[in-house]
Amino acid sequence: MTDGGAAAEGQDDSSIPIPLSEARRERYGLPVTFNRRELDQILRVYGIMVAAGEWRDYAIDHLKDQAVFSVFRRTSEVPLFRITKTPRLKNRQGAYSVVAASGQILKRGHELPRVLGVFDRNLKLVKA
Repeated sequence: MTDGGAAAEGQDDSSIPIPLSEARRERYGLPVTFNRRELDQILRVYGIMVAAGEWRDYAIDHLKDQAVFSVFRRTSEVPLFRITKTPRLKNRQGAYSVVAASGQILKRGHELPRVLGVFDRNLKLVKA
């Protein structure tokens, strides 16, 4: 029996399991997409903001390296916010991020619900 650490130096380690969807995307050049659970969480926040009258429209882009959910106040404007999923960043800063219209990253992380927490309203004390 040999030590795998010494024998694996300089060789490609193909024993690391990866999800089948990632392998297919890399092999066939498929775009990155939001899965059903992710879309449900994003659309829940979107519905709350539409009911509050702050957002009116959205667009979803599935690009080769990332998926983008853009939020608009009006359709003719630039997006107010972009919720992005970039799988290649999942081991570093986190695959999910919320980007403002100015390009500033408001929140980034590994878990989508925590990243979407940037849209939670802070309670304010109102004096009567």
